Amino acid sequence: MPHSTTSPTPRRPHRTMRPFTAAAGTPVRPAKAALNYLAVCVVVIAVVWASLAAAGISLNFDFVAQYRVRIWDGFCMTVGISAASLVLSLVLGVLVAAGQGARFLPLRYLCDFYVKIIRGTPLIVQVYFFYYIIGTAWGIDNRVLAGIIILSLFSGAYIAEIVRGSLLSLDAGQMEAARAVGFTRAQTLRYVVAPQLVARTLPALTGQVASIIKDSSLLSVIAVIELTQTMREITATNYNFFGGFLLLGALYLVLTLPIMAVSHHFEKRLDYAH
Repeated sequence: MPHSTTSPTPRRPHRTMRPFTAAAGTPVRPAKAALNYLAVCVVVIAVVWASLAAAGISLNFDFVAQYRVRIWDGFCMTVGISAASLVLSLVLGVLVAAGQGARFLPLRYLCDFYVKIIRGTPLIVQVYFFYYIIGTAWGIDNRVLAGIIILSLFSGAYIAEIVRGSLLSLDAGQMEAARAVGFTRAQTLRYVVAPQLVARTLPALTGQVASIIKDSSLLSVIAVIELTQTMREITATNYNFFGGFLLLGALYLVLTLPIMAVSHHFEKRLDYAH
């Protein structure tokens, strides 16, 4: 009887756990993402801690309890200035974006000139110029109000470009189709333009909120008692510069990290990247 041979069963490749690698473009599981973020945070903290030790710097945050009321007031002032500036800059940005497409050429070029000047110069220059020259000329001596106006003018130029870019990305064929089915101009704006404009601008506008919060720190140069100015005054008293400004950075992260997470959520939800 001939000896029968059977071919060996092919072995399945052994899957090895690779917690720190993933193919480009593939989604990462939440647990794996959390593990990698934790690893990154541990490395960053270790490097910062080693750098402080090498420089002979010891951190002390005992002042927080003593100045907690002032820190909280500065934190609330930053939130209030940022919120007011966001509302004004949204209105200004939409108006300027509309003005850039106006038929009246002086208005079109005025809006274009405004955007170029604001985006082409540093914010700190604008703060000094608008407060000490324009503000003095027009009697604006309230530092908080001046700060809100300055920040709104600065952020409004960037929001105008976001809105204008989104408008230009709209398909002209959809406008023609809306007119073909009998939509009025108002109906076209409401049912065709507005939904797409929101989907295209919302992630970028959400990210702009974080920029407004960070940019508000420059209002300290005109002595607006927001978070940065508050911390400057505290560290000038206790000379704890490293602890004070590390706490300052942490407080700004408390404000900006959730906003950046919301922006990332909108990018995925509205398929902004594509």
